[in-house]
Amino acid sequence: MRDLLFLAHRIPYPPNKGDKIRSWHLLRHLAERHRVHLGCFVDDPEDRIHEPVLRALCASCHFAPINPRLAKLASLGGLLRREALTFAFYRNRGLTRWVRETHAARDIAAQFVFSSSMAPFAAAADGFQGTRIVDFIDLDSDKWRQYADAGRPPMSWIHRREARLLGAAEVAIAAEASASLFVSEAEADLFRHRRGVAAERVHGLGNGVDLEYFDPRRDYPNPWAAGGPVLVFTGMMDYRANVDAVCWFAAEVLPAIQARHPSVRFAIVGARPDARVTRLAQQPGVIVTGRVPDVRPFVAHAAVAVAPLRIARGIQNKVLEAMAMARPVVATVQAHEGIDAEPGTDLLVAEDAAGLADHIGDLLDAPDAAQALGERGRRRLAGHYTWERRLAPLDRIMDQAPIVASGMTGATSPHGPREERA
Repeated sequence: MRDLLFLAHRIPYPPNKGDKIRSWHLLRHLAERHRVHLGCFVDDPEDRIHEPVLRALCASCHFAPINPRLAKLASLGGLLRREALTFAFYRNRGLTRWVRETHAARDIAAQFVFSSSMAPFAAAADGFQGTRIVDFIDLDSDKWRQYADAGRPPMSWIHRREARLLGAAEVAIAAEASASLFVSEAEADLFRHRRGVAAERVHGLGNGVDLEYFDPRRDYPNPWAAGGPVLVFTGMMDYRANVDAVCWFAAEVLPAIQARHPSVRFAIVGARPDARVTRLAQQPGVIVTGRVPDVRPFVAHAAVAVAPLRIARGIQNKVLEAMAMARPVVATVQAHEGIDAEPGTDLLVAEDAAGLADHIGDLLDAPDAAQALGERGRRRLAGHYTWERRLAPLDRIMDQAPIVASGMTGATSPHGPREERA
């Protein structure tokens, strides 16, 4: 077995949020074929109890602690440099040193870089010659552009700067990679059209869903108090796109649904609800749970799963998981993008608040039709979205990818642009 370095911006276990779900399944897949050396950040102290799971899977591990609040403050120093704040946020001398020491001690044949923010650490291995796969997941620079378009000064200025600098860095990172991966063909195609990108080395590698874990036939306890039907939204509730989604839904969609179904409730299920989300619990019919030990009962006993995202990139795992649980899903166009499921047959998709309210109201009026929609969604995933099937192309991509020679570009250096290093 060959030695492989796996770098991730967040500890890939437990798989309880979007990027960790993908990184965990990728890590397991690669660990079956390589001796994996894992370097990652831990941004939630509670996740440290899961380190033994990863140590048992990998040949070696390095867990770098990071405090998101302090890192965000420290990243502002990037405003004084020609540097994307993303790279300033993740600067860490300990992880950089571990990468170099691992390369010096082992014959690392391949690097797997999970997210553009980890590319500087891969590039820190001076003299590396091997296969470097960069999983960008989503096109983050376009996410920052969406934030800028939706925001107001001064933050919109900062977001637009980040979109511009990170966009240039993404192209530079891809130029030094053997292959670049994205979570959907739509994301991959968007990147292929960037100037300077070698389109033939860009691949879509979609997410799957664990259909055995998300099994609607299991007997889940009902977490909801007696009352009207529940509309459920799941996700990390300090993530800006999720916050925007639930606030917009509560203000613009829920009142129209309650006009038809006065007893309906909207439940926001997810850890770290920020102040705006917490305040929504004051609105009639809104429930904010915070962190829950297992999201499945909350989805299993919901009447409808909603995905009202207006800012979205890649594939929404919350949609796949709700479909796997055979729950009827109503999503915005943005939340549906990248998912191979037929609107009107496997789920319902709407372009605006009125459309969402109409779809949800119709499902609440016809429980049998709602159940049939959920069952069709589950069958759709069973044929297309197993992790084994979705990750099958990865081995071929890695085997056919060209060898790269490590070089420090200004875009990917962990110390910032070359001319600004001491």
